Amino acid sequence: MTAHETTHEPPAAARPGTTAAPRVTSRDVARAAGVSQAAVSLVLGGKWRGRVSPHKADAVRTAARDLGYRPNLAARNLRMGRTRTALLVVPALTSEYFARVYTGAARAAADHGFGVVLYPSPEGIGPARDPFASARAALDGVIASSMATDALTAMRGEELPLVMLDSDPDDAQATATVNPDIADGVRRLTAHLLALGHRRITHLSAAIDSWTFHVRSAAFAEALRGVPDADVRSEPAALSVEAGLHAAHAALTRPGPRPTALLCDDDLLAAGACKAARRLGLRVPEDVSVTGIDDLALARAVEPELTTVGLPAEEVGAAGMRALMTALDGGTPEPVTLPVELLVRGSTAPPP
Repeated sequence: MTAHETTHEPPAAARPGTTAAPRVTSRDVARAAGVSQAAVSLVLGGKWRGRVSPHKADAVRTAARDLGYRPNLAARNLRMGRTRTALLVVPALTSEYFARVYTGAARAAADHGFGVVLYPSPEGIGPARDPFASARAALDGVIASSMATDALTAMRGEELPLVMLDSDPDDAQATATVNPDIADGVRRLTAHLLALGHRRITHLSAAIDSWTFHVRSAAFAEALRGVPDADVRSEPAALSVEAGLHAAHAALTRPGPRPTALLCDDDLLAAGACKAARRLGLRVPEDVSVTGIDDLALARAVEPELTTVGLPAEEVGAAGMRALMTALDGGTPEPVTLPVELLVRGSTAPPP
């Protein structure tokens, strides 16, 4: 066996029956490939072109793979001034939507060798305290959903890039924004109800001071502007099934002609609206149509299944993480608007 073959032998810890072996280092890779340690650093750091021959680069990669070499990420991050960690701030951990946003963000982060710290704002919408002794020392960037950017100023200062989800694209403090096209979803929902013949429509609006819910209200009003016989009302509600039940009950029992359709800002509100209708002896959709937004699992669990707008939550998280990576690489990420989908199911029908 030659010396060259010996250096390619897996370290003792990788062979059955052994218990300890020194960690494989870049020096080991350099010896196995017959190159300098500097060449190993250049090749494994992706900066070898024009400085190391393709033949030697292949030898380095082969040696690293055969030896099971893993770079010292801590040392590399120290040299680069990176922690390879991003913070994702969400209003609540109990929301299926934000769980899916996290899934998409974490998958995209893993593709770049990053980790994601998930942090729910204690108050939901509003100021968020810094969960670290120093966020700027512990993080490379922040992604925040449904939260005003000034709530994060103390946490990130002016140094960390900030990508906002479900937020105003014109926000000057955000490095980038990623939004589902919620206005288009509301317009399509409203057009669907109008096409069925509904004119008495009540909007169960989320009583939350957030850009995404302001957009929903504005899009609903705009879609009904110019419909001469439309009887449009609004009923605010907290974002829960119980609140949706109470708001729908109030809308359906108010003096005057009863609304024939309830357009809800969220599937949770819509589920509550369906409960309210049943308790009043009304049938969905024969007596009143109900629509939601989000396409949560709940939308298919209720009977009849909800007509709703599907929001690409995982892609929102992934696009937010990709925008952050672009910013960290020195680029300028563009605002992203993702398409939504109108899902017509059993909870809507022509008015009685």
